[in-house]
This record gives sequence, C-alpha cells and structure tokens, in this order.
Amino acid sequence: MSNADRHSVIAQAVREAGQVTVQDLAALTGASEMTIRRDLDVLAGQGVLERVRGGARTLLLRGEEPPFALRAREAVDAKRRIAAEVSSLIADGESVLLDSGTTCLEVARLLRERPVTVMPLSLQAIHVLSDPPGPATLMVPGGRPRAAEGALTGPLTLASLTALRFDTAVIGCCGLSATEGLTAYDLDDAAVKKAGIASSRRIIVVADGGKLGRTAYAHVGPAMLLHTLVTDTTAPADEVSALEGSGTVVKAV
Repeated sequence: MSNADRHSVIAQAVREAGQVTVQDLAALTGASEMTIRRDLDVLAGQGVLERVRGGARTLLLRGEEPPFALRAREAVDAKRRIAAEVSSLIADGESVLLDSGTTCLEVARLLRERPVTVMPLSLQAIHVLSDPPGPATLMVPGGRPRAAEGALTGPLTLASLTALRFDTAVIGCCGLSATEGLTAYDLDDAAVKKAGIASSRRIIVVADGGKLGRTAYAHVGPAMLLHTLVTDTTAPADEVSALEGSGTVVKAV
C-alpha cells in the first residue's frame, strides 16, 4: 500500500469511527505501528485529524464541513472522471466560472490546457491555472480566502461576479437533492455560489455520489436552476431519477 493510499485509509477510518488506536490502524493497513505514528503526525499537521495518546480522533463535529485536506483524499478517481466529463462539455473559447472545492480543483487541472477564460474561486485553483501558465486565460477575482479552505468570499468576490457574465459556471456543493436543492456548509460560500449562478448562462454542478440526497446548512438554490449534474456511478438511483424529473441532465461517469 502506497503512502497516499494508506493516508486515505487512515483518514477515512478516523472519520468514520471518531477515534482509532495505532494498533487498530496498523492491523487495518498492514503497516508497522511506527509507520502509523508517523502517518498520524503528517495527517495531524495537515489538519485532517487530531493526535491523541495511543492514536487519533476526528476533528469534525456533526454536520461540520470536512477540512479541504481530508476531502482531497476522498473519491479521487471519481473526481478525476467527473472533471474529464466536465472538460468535455466545455467548448474552446468559453468563459468559465470555476467554484471552489476539491472536484473543481481537478477541473482546473484540465482547463489549464484549454483555450478558455477561467475565473477560479479558490486559491488552490488559481495556483494550478497560473503555475506554470497554460493556454487558458486566467481571471482573478477579489475577495477574502476562507481559512484552510482557500475559497474566496466576501463583498469583493460578489462584486467581481456581479460585474461579469460567464458562458458556464462549474459549481461544487456539499449537498444536493431534488427536494432541498443545492446546499453548502458556509453562508458566505453559499452567497458566492448564488452570485455565480446568477451571472452564468449554463450551470454544471459537480458532485460525487455521496453528496446526493444530503442536505447541508446553507441553501443555495432549487434543483431546477441546474442544467447539468456530473456525478459518479455511486449516485443513488432514486435521487438521480428525481433530479432528472426536475429537468436536470444527469451524467454519471
């Protein structure tokens, strides 16, 4: 098992159980206890978990948004497939608003090689699109980055979105359902998503299957606002059918 795979297994185990011992993680991964201790120190430094005597415990409260470093390790293959599908839906020459989040970051890696204009809403995506520069034209909004997330929010971000019009907005989410619509964990993030949707001709939502049927704290808008949902094959069939019934085109990859 590679370091990255082992870290992913450890992060998921701690998140699901709440607290796990070094011995349990060693048995789960087949690694030595010394290796597990080093892994836990690395993951704690990234804000993925908290080190405690004899093991680690989750940093998450019920209903709290998982940290970016943890989400970046989850469903990586699915996110890359989703990103590839999104890229195929975007034509050369389009202006694209790219939301924050780990799936949108994968989209940024692909759009960097395309002759499109992109305004990313996270520091991570800005870095991907600018270093080294590719064929894409980078537009940088104003705003204040959310701590540890890098997502841009605040009056300057909203003003940037209000002043422009985009062909396509690629929007991430924390939860999506046909009945509750699109939701986010953070009120400021929800306001940015609303402004981005209002400034765009076409809305593509990206979400791995685990986010469908889930509802987060801050409401962004009803499902009928979405033109296309790109998800993966783990998406619940009943939720997919309900979204399609509301007029959303669903592509499961």
